[in-house]
Amino acid sequence: MQIQPSPLILTFGVADPVGALGVQADLATFAAHGCHALSIPTALLVADSARVEEWHEVDTGVMADQARQVLEDMPVAAVKIGAIASIEQAAAIAEIVSDYADVPLIVDPFLSALPDSGMSDEDIVASIRQILAPQATILQLSQSELGRMAELWREAGADGGLEIDVAELTSRGCQYVLVTCTSGSGNNRANTLFDRDGVVTTIDWQHLPGPFVGAGTTLSGALAALMARGLDAAEALAAAREFTYGALRHAQRFGMGKLVPNRFFRAHLAHGQ
Repeated sequence: MQIQPSPLILTFGVADPVGALGVQADLATFAAHGCHALSIPTALLVADSARVEEWHEVDTGVMADQARQVLEDMPVAAVKIGAIASIEQAAAIAEIVSDYADVPLIVDPFLSALPDSGMSDEDIVASIRQILAPQATILQLSQSELGRMAELWREAGADGGLEIDVAELTSRGCQYVLVTCTSGSGNNRANTLFDRDGVVTTIDWQHLPGPFVGAGTTLSGALAALMARGLDAAEALAAAREFTYGALRHAQRFGMGKLVPNRFFRAHLAHGQ
């Protein structure tokens, strides 16, 4: 008897030997939600649990060929785009995902852990805004990342405000923008989901001390997995926030550096670990 396959998710991102970031992190997050990752590395990291020392770009042609070969063989239920290394990669990925407009697309393109991560490269930020964000089902940005991107369209010295900056992105085709690390009630942090009409939902969460590496990657990976399973954006955010908070509460220290989210915390709790 043939077993129904798990939902397949194509993920573009860095290859992290620690497994805290990028496609290795997505492998764990997707598996924790009963999904299977099809991973396409964009760069190779030289890293430990404390820091990323270097990253080395994967050839754009090789990356694109691998993605297309997988997509021609298997149906995917969602696509996630993580950190990219060049405008050439952004263009290639944008062309690929444009052929799958009906598939949920989660875009989480910035990693603060990376040295010279691309947030400092205006050309990469511009390409994300122009050719990736308009195709996104959900574009995930921290409040500071949104502010950096907004420098592309704000007049010098102008403060557009959160809602105005988000509206610039949704007016260009992005269905939802998820802004993380905003101020919540009391001492809490908040994740706020926007669409063209404004705020869809705001979810508070208690700040945990950390320091962590891979929290944002965990959240976007969970969003991709939950949307692959058929949840809408607001439902997926609520469940992804719960999963991410649990992964951080049960985070593990692998070495002398930062805590890594435990994406298998539910299985460990079920087995009394």
